[in-house]
Amino acid sequence: MTKKHKKHVIKKESAMARIKNWTVSILLAALMLLGVQCYSKSASVLKFAQVSDVHFYTGQNNTTYKMIAESPKLLDDAIEQINATPNVSFVMFTGDLIDKPFEKELSAFLPHTEKISSPWYFAFGNHDTMFGGYLTPSVYMQLVNKYNKNYKFEKSYYSFVPQKGFKVIVLDTIIRDRLTSNGRIGDEQLKWLDNELNNSKKDIVLIFMHVPVIEPYVSPNHRLLDADKMENILAKYKNPIGIFQGHYHGAKITQQGNILYVSCPALVSYPNAFRMVTVTNYRNKVVFNIENKETKLTNIQKLAKLLVFGTSVYTGSESDQNAVITLKK
Repeated sequence: MTKKHKKHVIKKESAMARIKNWTVSILLAALMLLGVQCYSKSASVLKFAQVSDVHFYTGQNNTTYKMIAESPKLLDDAIEQINATPNVSFVMFTGDLIDKPFEKELSAFLPHTEKISSPWYFAFGNHDTMFGGYLTPSVYMQLVNKYNKNYKFEKSYYSFVPQKGFKVIVLDTIIRDRLTSNGRIGDEQLKWLDNELNNSKKDIVLIFMHVPVIEPYVSPNHRLLDADKMENILAKYKNPIGIFQGHYHGAKITQQGNILYVSCPALVSYPNAFRMVTVTNYRNKVVFNIENKETKLTNIQKLAKLLVFGTSVYTGSESDQNAVITLKK
């Protein structure tokens, strides 16, 4: 073989090798891109807002530490912020929508909710219904349904599926046979909760309630009296569970294994904030992105701050306000 012919063969083989390498590289890149796309498609996202302790009031005077006279403005500001946030699946009010348990107060609160661009739901708070009075859970729910056609539940505790792979459970933690700020779920509702969880073992479960299972700070006169019974039920299940609470007006985030406890600050008192939560469901994990959204009405917030002692009790630490938490499946 001549030198000229050898050079030709080498060049030909070299060209073939380059083509082969390019082809393999393109195929690998395509496969990697396909894998990334498939993985991203398998990750579903749910975004919701938690607003707690609005304490809506039509009167003109604030109380010791609650800006109830400013509650309509604070509510409208929160709604405006929520509506400006893309892709909010729903809004959940975790109790004490109104400050005084009278029909006129609820009837004044409800027109504001017509501005909410996403479906909205609520859990009962201890300020929402009247012990021995007219504003019972049944009357309350009938009034809500006039302004919220999406709310068609027959009981004060209920569940729904906001999208595939997620289950929302709303509990009623209010004691109505006496005047008290303590809470109780009760055996009947606990049995129902156990059944709901048993039927949702493959889902991400989001539980909303007013009186918290895990206290953000110690307050014997506000605690859930049968929290231990609920914890025993929760311990039976290993899928990711997020529990979103109100009542204490304080921000706190606590993780215990596969369960995430999130206490929401109050809209009516300092820091006058609500939560925006994004839950991303991956194949082998769930990521909760929890954001603290303060009111833009800074003058009201400054006054609210002057009315409380020990602001950190209500704001929590930075990690209680904004956090990204991963729960493994």
